[in-house]
Amino acid sequence: MKMDSRFSFEVLCQSEDGARRGKLKTPHGTIETPAFIFCGTKGTVKGLCAEQLRSCGTQFVLANTYHLHLRPGEDTVAALGGLHAMMDWHGPLLTDSGGFQIFSLGQGSVAQEIKSHRTFNGPRTLIAIEEDGALFRSYVDGSLRKLTPETAMAIQKKLGADIVLPLDECTPYRVDKSYTAASMARSHRWEMRSLDEFQRLNDGFQALYGIIQGGIYGDLRGESCEFVGAHNFFGQAIGGSLGGSSTEMEDVVSMVCEKKERTKPTHLLGIGSIPHIFHGVRNGIDSFDCVHPTRLARHGGALLTNFKSDGRGHINLRNCRFARDNSPIDSDCDCHSCKSASRGYIHHLLKSGETLGGQLLCMHNVRFMNALMERIRDAIGRGGTASVEELYLA
Repeated sequence: MKMDSRFSFEVLCQSEDGARRGKLKTPHGTIETPAFIFCGTKGTVKGLCAEQLRSCGTQFVLANTYHLHLRPGEDTVAALGGLHAMMDWHGPLLTDSGGFQIFSLGQGSVAQEIKSHRTFNGPRTLIAIEEDGALFRSYVDGSLRKLTPETAMAIQKKLGADIVLPLDECTPYRVDKSYTAASMARSHRWEMRSLDEFQRLNDGFQALYGIIQGGIYGDLRGESCEFVGAHNFFGQAIGGSLGGSSTEMEDVVSMVCEKKERTKPTHLLGIGSIPHIFHGVRNGIDSFDCVHPTRLARHGGALLTNFKSDGRGHINLRNCRFARDNSPIDSDCDCHSCKSASRGYIHHLLKSGETLGGQLLCMHNVRFMNALMERIRDAIGRGGTASVEELYLA
């Protein structure tokens, strides 16, 4: 893989509980790990501009290849200077391959099962999974599209993210082991084609992660770990079905982390609840991404330092009990929202349909997640994460 000193990953220390602190260097900056990556799906972290993200201590943003390919299109993004310039985000960026969206939107499976929903009533846009790639219809204009390993790499090249992912099939939880094994083997073939195309296109400004598949099956996960570790991927991401429950998901993550290549940066795709972050960190996960913090904010939810204080880890400021609450969102938070706005004022904004309410909550939730990761990194340097976990989950 053509890559120079623009990319590197170094583990600085590892605590007794298995957590590790490191530095991930990219052309657009160095990320301190473990890190949380905020989802800017369509070229924006909903509700916030780039300067607000920076003011909240954000290191890393993710954008979505599938959605940006359909609108405005990778050629338009390139004409606007690439994702970094278009978004005014000059820090590290990651793009996924688009496979998750094709299969979850097309089959109504993966997203619902990983996120613990079991029903899907939307239009199914996936037409066929072929050896060449995935055939689907655009949700924008109904046009027929095909995403192949090669086109996924070409699209991401034009988008210009620092870290990119290969095309893979995201198998749902409900399929059996034989289908999972066949799907994994196809994903491995697609990953090799992605790697070949990546190496052909790469000029040293992007790095490619391999994706570990295999569903809930230990032997398949082990085989996939071996595959990714044996090939010239800069890093690795844990993808696919992680189980049908929170406990099963943690078991799968632990299983993968026992078998994965330990020298490569490791990302856990689409998982970002606070208990799962602590579990992942203890298993050597270096980065996480999830829409939860900003999606929760748009519906009136504010994350709290004491995760269990409200029974769900957050409070909903749309609730009438906050109408005359003059306290900050979270007295332990140093964000602009907590310094400048009361719970009662945000309640008023939300009930009045004013977008500022959701924006203030987005700022808080983003800062909350960044502060959580800062505390975790500091605790790893001091020997373990137990004290921070007790603060958030007690």
